[in-house]
Amino acid sequence: MWDLYRRLPGFVLGFHGCDETHGRRVIAGKAQLKPSDNEYDWLGKGIYFWESNPERALQFASAVAAGNTRISRATIKKPFVVGAVIDLGVCCNLLDSRALAELAAAHSLLVESVKTGSSDKKMPVNKGRDNAARFLDCAVVRFMHATRAAAGLDPYDTVRGAFSEGSDLYEGSGFSEKAHIQIAVCNDDCIKGYFLPRTR
Repeated sequence: MWDLYRRLPGFVLGFHGCDETHGRRVIAGKAQLKPSDNEYDWLGKGIYFWESNPERALQFASAVAAGNTRISRATIKKPFVVGAVIDLGVCCNLLDSRALAELAAAHSLLVESVKTGSSDKKMPVNKGRDNAARFLDCAVVRFMHATRAAAGLDPYDTVRGAFSEGSDLYEGSGFSEKAHIQIAVCNDDCIKGYFLPRTR
């Protein structure tokens, strides 16, 4: 039901933090952004972008350049931001009730799979401040993709989620200083082009 609305209309602008040398090669069409495929990635395997937020992409790249290996294993000498025009396609939009229900169901199935499995495998756990190392969430998203494939359902082109990160914006706030929407692009055909973001 409501499958018609799984495909979000129009394009969104995404911003990816990386090293300047690589970023300029991507914009020039001489290199590609590669999917992140770590066990702690927030939205599973994909090419990660901050939706409409170049500042967060730059903050990320700057933190990695300063030596924060908890958030990425990438090597960044000079922080840089690549802009992208993204068609979300068939999107697992975790701001939508159906997608959240599907992810919750995938979690239940994963728990059952681990309980009934013959190995000593344990359920992964999110770790760190703001659950920065999302071992559990990544495992659930991966399991959801596998479950869809096994059921013969269309694969998701993108996964999109909103995250509250960092300290409260002000005392008593329901907002956080680093709140953002993140997109993991699973199907790189959804990236229609790259651009150098304007800074004014």
